[in-house]
Amino acid sequence: MIADCTAIILAGGDSQRMGSDKASLLLGEQTLLQRVIATMQKIFPHVIISVRQHRPEIKLPQVCDEQFAGGPLAGLAAGLGHITTPWAFVVACDMPFVETAVVELLGQYRGKCQAVVPVVQDHPQPLAAFYARSGLGAIRAHLAGGGKKSLRAVLDQLQVRYVDEAELLQADPALRSFFDLDTPQDVALAMSGKVEGFYLKR
Repeated sequence: MIADCTAIILAGGDSQRMGSDKASLLLGEQTLLQRVIATMQKIFPHVIISVRQHRPEIKLPQVCDEQFAGGPLAGLAAGLGHITTPWAFVVACDMPFVETAVVELLGQYRGKCQAVVPVVQDHPQPLAAFYARSGLGAIRAHLAGGGKKSLRAVLDQLQVRYVDEAELLQADPALRSFFDLDTPQDVALAMSGKVEGFYLKR
């Protein structure tokens, strides 16, 4: 267990490309959200769900976005504003193959920084990353400003420790952790059991 950290699962997206609520999609016998919850509960003593509106079927603590249509950035701000631990691990509900070894690897790099972010094929992956609660002020300021409301954009406002692909491969040789399900085609590939890599869509 990583005791000084809370897992924040982002489940407030509009799922436009999927055409239906991604969090409730079945993958095997579990929904995508249930799969991610199960993984996070293996690693962290506290797990909360960031939502656009309350999900009565989920019994874990939930927090609603601080800003309407603010995307994952609003979910991050809401989650960090709710937790009592100094760190949070943020993960999207449509990333059902996140490996515990990857999370534990990233956790080792927390130190004098405000975020630990994996990088795959030169692309930061901010939806499977650690964020310090100390960065909440900068995140809220960015969210309130007129700039691009994306997690990648806010990284410029934080002290970030990036973890490159060579290090990630030690924990997840197929990099399945970074496969996210955005479309029905992604779901079909995940159901086939032939996920050997990842899609970089964010």
